[in-house]
Amino acid sequence: MLAQVHGESPHSDPFRKSDYDRKVPAREAKKKGVFWGIEVPETLSWRGWELGKEMIKHLTLKNVHGKIQKLSYRSPSTSFFFTVFPQPITLSPGMSLTLPIVFRPTEKRECEDSIFFTTAEGEFSVTLRAVLPHIHLSIPDAVQLPICAVYSATETKFPVCNTGDLVFTFAWETPSPFTIIPDFGTVNPGTECMVKVIFQPEVAGVHEVAATCWFGGEEKQNKTIQLKALAKYPCLFLRVTGKEHKGVQPGKFQDVLSFGSVPVGTTVEKHVEIFNMSVVDAPCQIERAKDPLIRDYVFSCDVSCGIVPAKGKLVLCVRFQPQIAGEHSTDYFTVTSAGCRLETVLKVVGSCKGPSVSLHQYSVDFDWVSLGESLMQPLKISNISDVPAYYQFDIDGKGSVFSLDRPYGVLESKTTLTLKATFRPTHPMNYHRRVVCLVHHQDPMYVDFLGTCHSDTAKPITLQERHLSWYRTNMIRGLTFYPPDILSTMLKEGKLQMDEKGALRLPPEISKGKSPKEYFEPNAMTEYFHDGVISKLALFPAHVSVSPREHDFGCCIPPHKVEPLPLRVTNHTKGSIIIAWTPSHGSAFQVHPEVCEVLPLRSSAFQVFCKPTQVNSLYATELEGFAVYKVMRNYTNIENDATLCPSWCLTVKLRAHTFEAKQDHFIPQYILDVPKTFPPVACDTDTYCSVLLSNMGTSLITFHVNQTACPSALVKPSSGHIIPGGHQIFLLSTRPVNTDTQRHVVSLQLNSSPAYTEEIVLRSCGQSLLLLLEGDGNLYFKPLYVGTSFTRMYTIKNCTRLPMVFTWKIRQSDSKILSVRPTAGILQPYEAMAQAWTFTPNKETKYLLRAMVSVRWKSSQDPKSPKNVHYVLRIFGEGALGNIRAQKKYLDLGNVMIGGQQSGSVVLLNDGICTLNYILRVEQLFTEPHCPEEVHSDPLALELEYSKGTITAGSKASIQINVRPARRLTYTWFIRCAICTPTDPAKTKEVQEPICCIVAKGIYPTLCIVDACPAGSASSISKLHLWKLFSLDVLNQYLERDPAPGELTYRVPTKHSTCLIPPVYTPLLLDFDFGSAPVGSEPTVVMLLLENKGVVPVDWAFLFPSDQKMDLEHWAEDTDFTPQELHQMRIQDNQLFSISPKSGKLLPGQMKPVQLSHRHDFIGTDRLPVLLKISYGHEILLTFSSVTVELDQRYVHFTSTKHLFTPVAVGSSHPPTQIYELYNGGSMPVTFEVQLDNIVKVREKNFQHPVFACLTPRGEILPGETGRIEWIFSPLEAKTYSIDVPIHILEGESTPITFEAVGCNPNVGEGATSRQFLSSAAFPGSAKLTVPGQAATLSHHRIFFGNIPDCTKACRLVFLNNISESKAIVFAWQIITCKEKLLEIVPESGVVQPGESIPCFITLRPTRNPSFCRINLMCEVFIQESLVQYERDLQEWEEEKKRQAVEFTITEKDLGAKKKPTAPSVVSTLPPIKSHPSPTQPPGLHERGLPLGKNCSQTWVKPEPPKPLLLHLHVSARSYAIEDFLSKFVWEFPRYFLSRPSSPQTTESEFVDGSEYKNKMDPEPERLSLAAASKQELEVVTDTLTSVIRSLLEDGHFLKAVRRLHLDPIPYYSQFRSAKSAEHRDRQGSMIPSTVSASTNLGLEKDRERRKTSQETPSSDFLESWKSFYHKQLREKEMISRQPAVGNLVELLLENTLQNIVVEASRGEVMLTARPRVIALPPNPSRRKNPFPKSLPLLAAISSSSESPI
Repeated sequence: MLAQVHGESPHSDPFRKSDYDRKVPAREAKKKGVFWGIEVPETLSWRGWELGKEMIKHLTLKNVHGKIQKLSYRSPSTSFFFTVFPQPITLSPGMSLTLPIVFRPTEKRECEDSIFFTTAEGEFSVTLRAVLPHIHLSIPDAVQLPICAVYSATETKFPVCNTGDLVFTFAWETPSPFTIIPDFGTVNPGTECMVKVIFQPEVAGVHEVAATCWFGGEEKQNKTIQLKALAKYPCLFLRVTGKEHKGVQPGKFQDVLSFGSVPVGTTVEKHVEIFNMSVVDAPCQIERAKDPLIRDYVFSCDVSCGIVPAKGKLVLCVRFQPQIAGEHSTDYFTVTSAGCRLETVLKVVGSCKGPSVSLHQYSVDFDWVSLGESLMQPLKISNISDVPAYYQFDIDGKGSVFSLDRPYGVLESKTTLTLKATFRPTHPMNYHRRVVCLVHHQDPMYVDFLGTCHSDTAKPITLQERHLSWYRTNMIRGLTFYPPDILSTMLKEGKLQMDEKGALRLPPEISKGKSPKEYFEPNAMTEYFHDGVISKLALFPAHVSVSPREHDFGCCIPPHKVEPLPLRVTNHTKGSIIIAWTPSHGSAFQVHPEVCEVLPLRSSAFQVFCKPTQVNSLYATELEGFAVYKVMRNYTNIENDATLCPSWCLTVKLRAHTFEAKQDHFIPQYILDVPKTFPPVACDTDTYCSVLLSNMGTSLITFHVNQTACPSALVKPSSGHIIPGGHQIFLLSTRPVNTDTQRHVVSLQLNSSPAYTEEIVLRSCGQSLLLLLEGDGNLYFKPLYVGTSFTRMYTIKNCTRLPMVFTWKIRQSDSKILSVRPTAGILQPYEAMAQAWTFTPNKETKYLLRAMVSVRWKSSQDPKSPKNVHYVLRIFGEGALGNIRAQKKYLDLGNVMIGGQQSGSVVLLNDGICTLNYILRVEQLFTEPHCPEEVHSDPLALELEYSKGTITAGSKASIQINVRPARRLTYTWFIRCAICTPTDPAKTKEVQEPICCIVAKGIYPTLCIVDACPAGSASSISKLHLWKLFSLDVLNQYLERDPAPGELTYRVPTKHSTCLIPPVYTPLLLDFDFGSAPVGSEPTVVMLLLENKGVVPVDWAFLFPSDQKMDLEHWAEDTDFTPQELHQMRIQDNQLFSISPKSGKLLPGQMKPVQLSHRHDFIGTDRLPVLLKISYGHEILLTFSSVTVELDQRYVHFTSTKHLFTPVAVGSSHPPTQIYELYNGGSMPVTFEVQLDNIVKVREKNFQHPVFACLTPRGEILPGETGRIEWIFSPLEAKTYSIDVPIHILEGESTPITFEAVGCNPNVGEGATSRQFLSSAAFPGSAKLTVPGQAATLSHHRIFFGNIPDCTKACRLVFLNNISESKAIVFAWQIITCKEKLLEIVPESGVVQPGESIPCFITLRPTRNPSFCRINLMCEVFIQESLVQYERDLQEWEEEKKRQAVEFTITEKDLGAKKKPTAPSVVSTLPPIKSHPSPTQPPGLHERGLPLGKNCSQTWVKPEPPKPLLLHLHVSARSYAIEDFLSKFVWEFPRYFLSRPSSPQTTESEFVDGSEYKNKMDPEPERLSLAAASKQELEVVTDTLTSVIRSLLEDGHFLKAVRRLHLDPIPYYSQFRSAKSAEHRDRQGSMIPSTVSASTNLGLEKDRERRKTSQETPSSDFLESWKSFYHKQLREKEMISRQPAVGNLVELLLENTLQNIVVEASRGEVMLTARPRVIALPPNPSRRKNPFPKSLPLLAAISSSSESPI
């Protein structure tokens, strides 16, 4: 539909038969559906029905199921549809059943019903529908037309389908620029009509309109269709193939097609390419530029219009056919886009070159020849042009004494031809004949033939060339009309003199001082035409004339006698002459007499007889005669050679024919080469042209020109003949008197027959000087800034056919303001020249200047030619002043990446009326307070797109700026602007104040690791430990620094190395330690969260060594690999380390998780250098390392062999306990022992002071867990202590660890130590990173309790969030068990529903030992659904295990024959069979499987519990003794609640003397012996205790006593205690003294007695007794409130209250942020009177509660 249709007229007949007879494709097959294995149509429809007639359709049911289907059905519910009586249907697979459905309409309306089918699986229905005939039109929703050029047209078609049941008519309403054809029509049902959409845009852009189609009968309906099309402007430009024209003017007419010099009469073609740079086909028109004058066009183009394809080209063929040799032609063609005003001008130039023929000599001297002899001389003729030349010597070789062997012919280009000239005199006399050589398209040339004939009796003087020169000089002086004898006499008498050249001249006294005339060679054309015969003008008076010069005898049929032609020869000289005619033997024309004397100034008569010999023939000849002075017959009569006169040649052209009256003359076969016009000349100037008539036949052609028929044009020769194969060159002359075009029709009669008359039509026109000035002679300059210059192009055009010379004249006073280039030049015919005018105002004013141009003809040498013509040009201009300002005086480019580039723009505004030239200067400053001194010598970091330019009046200029900072500093640039005047740089105006201030800050791309999360084999590693393994603190600190110069060697990731181990350019080398794991275990996965905390995007990439190596050819590879290279190749080939993704881009503030993993496939240590490359930033080499251990190997993974303890103040009485962690990376439990030898040595060196004390010298670490070694560092001096302690692994290796510790100043170091400890954990506290498949997260990953006093309790809150949307989770906290029970978590386990959160309260209990507390809590999270499934599978497995334990198999084979079975055996279905566990599973796993049947290779594996998700929570705190805490953090002490113990005396003594810490620092013998116990000893103790506990559990009396404990009454204060606090209270004893309890009970008993007696005593005694009782009660309560148990109870109560509030708030039961509600109650008027006085308010409360039991 989107294809454009070409070749069709948009107005073609729209109602074509093919458009309406087109049938709509048949309706698709009925849509079928499959229901419960039955394939059936979803709908049955009835159309075209009539009332009262039944229509039956068949419903086909097909069983596509693999089994037999049974179904039943119910009949339709309405009375319109019915079928056969319902009965069961049975369909075998693949079988079908046809059910007839009858439709019986009783009303004319649409009906719808359903028939229901029921199968064993379910029920389905088929819709029955009867519809009325309706009208329905189907057209596309939208039609997209092809892209089109503006003012062009494109089209497409779409169908209008009648999918209804009725005939309808349609009519279109189409908005412009769309047209739909046909716009109306009729469509029959089931047919379609193809309509055409034509798009003819006039505006570029996206065109989308809605065309409405109205259709229907009486009730009209409509539908709309969206017509979419895109219109674009075309973009055309020309390209001239070949070399550029040298005369291209700058600024205008850049597209010049130069033909160069073209031979006259030939046609040359050249091509011009029109390129279409747009995406639309561009119609264009090629027109010749309009010219005010009518002229002949020598340039032509065969294409007047065309279509340039999109992104294609159109080739134009331009032809040049010059007609006039030497003429320069110029023309212009315009290429215009269709409908657009965009024109491209093509200038075509060319010149016409004709032949250049020349004679090597212009006279042929035969000297003298005896009568009857002949002499031959060579005559060379050359053509130096590359144009062939047609030449012809106007001489009849048969009837002349002079002859040429080739008097006519074609002289090819660059050739020289040698002609043979023959002299055959017939009379003894001097012979001279001036013969013209005619050349087609060239001026004629003359050659003088001269010779002398001697006889025995007559010997005239020999004629030579010098005689001709003297003769012509004498002739111009009028002396040749005298015979030589008279001239000799006058010379003797002194009446004549001889000049220096030897010619005669009159004496000065006779000439009266006038200089004698000199002979100048006349113009060949002028000499040829001004002969006094054809033209009345003659250059020189004739000495002898003959009349007539030509004669036609007409029909001369023999033997009829023809009247002779009388010839009259007139002697115009003063001497007697002898006329001698050259006899022509065999010619039909004869002259009588042959020789005759003519007296001076007399005439003589001759007769010419025509005696033809053949009938029906043509005869033509030229009679030649010579006249010479009689005295020259003998040389003795000539006394002086200067008086000699050569002979004069007389010619008469004769013709006749002998054709009979009814006989046709010969049909001439010729080619006539005639120009259309005469060459252009100025008015009243002769112009000439040549015509070539070639005889292409085999017979003679005679010609005659009727001069009287066209007197305005002269033709010479006017008569003559052309032999077969020859040609005749005619020269035509005319003299136009004005500029009007004159038409000349020359009649040329051939073969003496009017039937063969050829009319030669030529035109001539005089040329007058006419120069066309652009803009009617007005040149306008826009206002200019004073002192600046502006140059614009101004076009002048030569509107004539002649080249002219122009010259500009400007006043001297205006020469500094106005100038033009060029000031003079030549304008070729019809050439337009663009000239550069420069206007430079020197003051602020308006200018009106005048310049004059004078033109003249280029070849104007004739003084009679018209004078120069002057034209005046008026120039308008204005000088003005202006200023430049910046649109924004302050521009902040923000942060720019160092090494990158930031672009911006500065907009300069010119509010004045003149264009301003400006120069910008940039000044760079740094605003940092502490910037280095060398930055001031840095090059400019700001680069301007251009520092100078021009802004037009009232506009703006946008200057692109590029900022490339080199340092991480804040740059400030000030831009200053200066307005420049090229004419006077000293007057350049510079703005002192900066016009714009630009600020930018150089930054490096920053990247940091904000979170890390272990998974896989490393899931049990804590985040703190992982942070250390990967050295993420050091990495983040380094990433905050500036990159080193070596890191910027390659700014972006690239392959730059040819080695397998690339070179390193980074000063930082870090280890990414993946830890260790057993072989075959799941991969170690570490998730890192990268965050761009900067303000620019960051491109990062992890590059393996293979990613940095360039791809080399195989021959260039080095096959000798080092062990390190082989190791890295093995790792990369097996993809042991993987990173996903390896590269990316982070926007500012964006985060991206990166997964690093290592597969434990090979035993050993894997190391791989990986380069972390940040584009334009850091380049850090990360060494990925991981250890894979064997399954039975005991291995402890040491992160480093050096450990640094936290500094401790010197003299500290309670040094803290510090922890050193060991990670078991193998699959076997590990027992470690700390060698204490070096510790003892250090103690001895420090006066038996325990500087280092190991509290855990021995321990066991389970697989995948972390062991803790407790240390106490107690320095004596402020220095660094170092000790090497070997740690031995039983059944493993020993590793020496260097422990270093710093003793610091107690006044300074302790606070810094505390802060350093609290800030050491740099990993994030909140959860930011999740592992794929993670269902829960913690609100915090770490908890800092900070500095806390010992014996206090601290509590923190952490939320466990279920991020799953559909699955509940089960969690359980793993609390590290120790004797102090430091941490308590509530709740320890539970269930969290999808999307919910549960608060977990973490309580840090007092340890009584100052220490650095760092605990890694792990929370196991399970999906509840997987746990339920596991318990179900486990229960089934245990039941099967019990069944197999009691079942057995009887293998006897003969039991069936001997015994009869009493009952059938029960066969149970076995559970599904599963294969053996994989070999990679730990040994002993197959023991959990149950055998299945005889095939022992198959077992039912015991269900494995689901793998939990481990969430790590790092808890850290620094506990101090109370006195130490008070001395350092006294202001923070009120924040803590001091949990006081029950026996303060003991506690205080321990706190004061510190004996407990000393005992801990001294290794107790019991603890050391227990730690040194063997494994067998520990097993014996364990078995013994186990037997004792079992005996107690089996003792019935003991169990009954335990049960009775629950029936004991609960004490009053015990109900507020938890189980743990109760145990603690039991261990510490009662916190309330017994005396206090006794006194309290005694007081209560006395109170009861007083109440009993109070009724009998008076009120005054009663009050006194109550007062004493009240004061005693207050003393008892004050004593009770001071007990530690009461404070602990209140603190616990408040804590539980706050926890309950938080829990309710998390569940949504309480809104903590809701505004409090105030309820105002009305005052109670009836107040109850208090019987007690105001001083005893507590008595009322006691009285009201006296009846309640305590």
